[in-house]
Amino acid sequence: MHMPELPEMENYKRNLNQLLQNKMITDVIINREKSVNVAPILFIGAVRGTTIQAVERRAKHLLFRLSNNKVLLLHLMLGGWMYYSEEKDKPKRTVQVQLSFGEKHLYFIGLRLGYLHLYTEQEVEQELADLGPEPLDASFTEEQFLSYIEKKRGMLKLKLVDQHFLSGIGNCYSDEICYDARLLPESKLEDLSGDERSALYTSIRTVLPEATEIGGYMEHPLFVGDTKTGAYNDKCRVYDCEGQSCQRCGSKIVKTEISSKKTFFCPVCQH
Repeated sequence: MHMPELPEMENYKRNLNQLLQNKMITDVIINREKSVNVAPILFIGAVRGTTIQAVERRAKHLLFRLSNNKVLLLHLMLGGWMYYSEEKDKPKRTVQVQLSFGEKHLYFIGLRLGYLHLYTEQEVEQELADLGPEPLDASFTEEQFLSYIEKKRGMLKLKLVDQHFLSGIGNCYSDEICYDARLLPESKLEDLSGDERSALYTSIRTVLPEATEIGGYMEHPLFVGDTKTGAYNDKCRVYDCEGQSCQRCGSKIVKTEISSKKTFFCPVCQH
């Protein structure tokens, strides 16, 4: 089971904007009250009959902006996923929340730890206020990154997955970024040379968009005939590749744990 990260959520965002923009939510079903943050009757009352104006992403969250200026904030957490289809194609899984759009439904599945919360625009801003910079924002230049990390300290792997440091990177892509930059996940941020810091920035800006374009590593498609979502599963170069040969140098990929986070790297060409 994976926790979806920036590329997965960005892929969802793009798809959902195409599928749902300007569509009316005709019905809402809540099968698990803990997945929402207000009484189901209030949630349904606020959401049913509104139109989805846009789906946005912030870090690992999606924001469904509704026509009544309310926002649905989704965090899938570990094992959460979505499926959009007619009733007949509904996955044989327990659905925690369902948004209906006439004949088609958006099913939220695996929301054990995840949630779909209803907020005002002000509340959602507060919820997301402590997130770090978005690594793919056009404004997040190399110059800005280098000055940003000047005062930061800590182990590379742990900094990359820290949502206060940067938004949207988790276990999988922290390893993929370290591999791409030829840096060991256990390296200390403060010990990196100028060149290594630049390499880290370049890898962040290379790995995340590439994984997004390929479709991320989700285990399930989003809709009938969706062959793109999850296509990055076979493209990971170190994550979950323990014992396989490094694509660069042929050495065996090693698995270790850093602060109880499973971590994969090449012991030879990462320094």
